[in-house]
Amino acid sequence: MQISASTVSLTVDDVAASQRFFTTHLGYTEQAAADGFASLTRNDAAMDVVLLARGTEVLPADQRDQHASGLILAFTTTGIEAEEERLRAEGAAITMPLREEPWGERLFQVTDPNGVIVQFVEWVTPADPGNS
Repeated sequence: MQISASTVSLTVDDVAASQRFFTTHLGYTEQAAADGFASLTRNDAAMDVVLLARGTEVLPADQRDQHASGLILAFTTTGIEAEEERLRAEGAAITMPLREEPWGERLFQVTDPNGVIVQFVEWVTPADPGNS
């Protein structure tokens, strides 16, 4: 198998609200859209995002009423402090401020209007690798 692209499909209550969040704050652009559906992409290695309205009939009956939850959409990036400052200045909800884990992971989280958690990660050399 060869995978040529990656897409995550999120079922949300308000497609337009999540679409605005991803295009305004995260640099996504609309690839296609219809009532209750939006396909978003970026020009880099980030995965594409498909937003589907909860209850839509294109989903199998047992999936229609599920909501994107218990999921963290994580992006590895550089310049993480500047990204957190930019998102904060733009009014994005910073739901976990920037922190550094002992194993060298620096991260923070934002949450979109539908509760989708987006985490940004930057890897650094831990101060004391023996404590990981």
